[in-house]
Amino acid sequence: MVGGRVRIGLIGLGDIGLSQHLPALLRSEAVEVVAVADRDPSRRVLAAASLAPRPVAVLDDADALLDLALDAVVIATPPWVTPALTIAALERGRFVLAEKPVAVGLDEALVLEQLPAAMLARVQLGLTYRHDLAIARLRDAVAGGELGDGPLLVHASIYDEANRPDDADHTARITEALAHGDPSLHEGAHVFDWLAAILGSGPDDVVDAWSITTLPGSPTPNLVGARLHYPGGTIANVEFGWLIDVLPPGFIRITGSRGSAQLGLEDFDLEITTAAGTERLRQDEPKMTRCFDRQLAAFLDLVEGRTPTPAVGIADGVSTLRIARRIAELASARQEGGRA
Repeated sequence: MVGGRVRIGLIGLGDIGLSQHLPALLRSEAVEVVAVADRDPSRRVLAAASLAPRPVAVLDDADALLDLALDAVVIATPPWVTPALTIAALERGRFVLAEKPVAVGLDEALVLEQLPAAMLARVQLGLTYRHDLAIARLRDAVAGGELGDGPLLVHASIYDEANRPDDADHTARITEALAHGDPSLHEGAHVFDWLAAILGSGPDDVVDAWSITTLPGSPTPNLVGARLHYPGGTIANVEFGWLIDVLPPGFIRITGSRGSAQLGLEDFDLEITTAAGTERLRQDEPKMTRCFDRQLAAFLDLVEGRTPTPAVGIADGVSTLRIARRIAELASARQEGGRA
């Protein structure tokens, strides 16, 4: 650290890197952005424009960035690239904030999970929205029995990445992501983590799954869903969708014997309704801004030693990946069975 500020580099200048991670880093008075890196020259041009006139190196090579004098690195690359970069950064002694999913395959994820404990203690996973006040309020409502003491019924509906045939870059990026896994891998990384935080644990089992391909030529199904059983009899029905023309609103609804709660996913507006009335949680700051700022603050707490372990670690990411891969396995078996 120089002058009390944490020296950070950013690897990956895609949509999430440029639109969220970099602005959050620049907003923080506790951070000095030393360098950014991406192989794509067009993304480097965009980054340079947003960084001017700051003296930040814009590089085409991640290894060159990791060789700089840094305290930490943010890795905002596709998940099939992230594991190797995470290990390379840790081997150089850096703290790492790595975007979700932790990987696309369990083998790669398990390599990360089996790293020495001292390395794992320096990795925070970018499950950004876990840090929102609405998730914390829902967790407290469930733990405190406000919605009921018995089993709960959860319905989560998450649709993102609209079909935009006039945007070739977007179509290519999402198609490439689908080639590595259906939407339950990419969106489920967040949702399964939210549910673990809210309900207090991951599921006991994935008991059923389905998938539908509505877009000709999609490398994997673009609509997928599952039923998950959690401890205490709680059931969660989850569905995910990518690449449809008009996206339905996303939400998480939790119903119990004493009341219900609904979280709107666009802004994380929360309503909890019980016999006592309806409580509404609205936050003035935009969802993305507040969540990325809170995530970065948690990461800085780790880097500067105020917390001994990451707020969200590799084990959390591996857990969500296992669920997504089980869903894909069950959905594929159902499709095969139907064709038989």
